[in-house]
Amino acid sequence: MRTKVKTSGFWVLWLFSLSATALPAAAQGAADSMQLLRDKLRGDKRLLVAKAMVLTESEGKAFWPIYDRYQKEFGAVNDRLAKLIQDYATNYRSLTNESARKMVDGYLAIEADRLKIRQSYLPKFRQVLPEIKVALLYQLENKIQTTINYELAAGIPLIE
Repeated sequence: MRTKVKTSGFWVLWLFSLSATALPAAAQGAADSMQLLRDKLRGDKRLLVAKAMVLTESEGKAFWPIYDRYQKEFGAVNDRLAKLIQDYATNYRSLTNESARKMVDGYLAIEADRLKIRQSYLPKFRQVLPEIKVALLYQLENKIQTTINYELAAGIPLIE
């Protein structure tokens, strides 16, 4: 029997760290502080996954290096999203048709890259974990991403 993992406080902080990057930084120090917070919260996400996955010692030895590479690739894509949101937050009141086109195309490229990463790591996870745990991992990742997307959408103003 699995225990339910309480995540609400963690996600509020993590989502704040991601959505806060959407706001134009007043100084480089603020951006550096935000990056430190995002790094810490990525580690907290790893802890949450570890608690929910309940891996054996041998599964963990094989899984964590793959998961860390997966997260690193996802982090690079999420950094692109943060930049896109930051650019939008700075310019949404004065978007042109061309800049709006670039933002939409950039967003769709980011989403396509996320899917490519998920697909490329599926066989790797399947090599080291039973299928039930692979499904649980993808379920966790989906819930995390859905929560992030919801919070980001709530904080991003519509084009004027």
